[in-house]
Amino acid sequence: MTDTLLPSPAAPDPAPIRAEAAVYPEATLSAATLSPEELSPEELVTWRSFYAMRRTLDRAIDLQLLRDSRISASEYEVLLAIDAGLDERLRIRDIASRIGWEKSRVSHLVTRMEKRSLLNRTDCTSDARGSWVGLTPQGRRAIAAAMNGHVAALRRFFFDVLEGGEGERLTDLSVRIVAAIGCSADEDAPREPAVPGVAAGDG
Repeated sequence: MTDTLLPSPAAPDPAPIRAEAAVYPEATLSAATLSPEELSPEELVTWRSFYAMRRTLDRAIDLQLLRDSRISASEYEVLLAIDAGLDERLRIRDIASRIGWEKSRVSHLVTRMEKRSLLNRTDCTSDARGSWVGLTPQGRRAIAAAMNGHVAALRRFFFDVLEGGEGERLTDLSVRIVAAIGCSADEDAPREPAVPGVAAGDG
């Protein structure tokens, strides 16, 4: 099958930044007049550029997987997590922990993948309330069908764009950002304390 080349992502359009400044007047303030809770114009450009890159990259990878193996990027991520598990099986909570999702989201996706014969469930003898989620032969074939095209897409869209030293810097930045997020991405983590002076429901 001939792969249709995706257009290269265009440089971030400054128009949305101007539009956002109109909605959020603080974006037009100088750095000297900004409070710690406000973003400067430069920070807005940085955030919007990163966000556009992330969403565009996610979409390009998702399309590649759908074309090559008829599975989504989310399904591929779950399949790989289970494939790396002991005896090619994991509990729902373990899948959620490995890929950083909420357990409810993983459970819904596993149910859909089970209906497509990509996964199966078996009883867990040590926990009557739980079950193991394992790969089916069709799930293994889906991984094999996706692997080469997925690696090629990662190299084309991501690694080939990076220049000397940028990979290491990007790794360092990613580690620092994940560390700053900490348990805030964990659905079971305690909620952050309320901001002083802000009543519940305000904002």
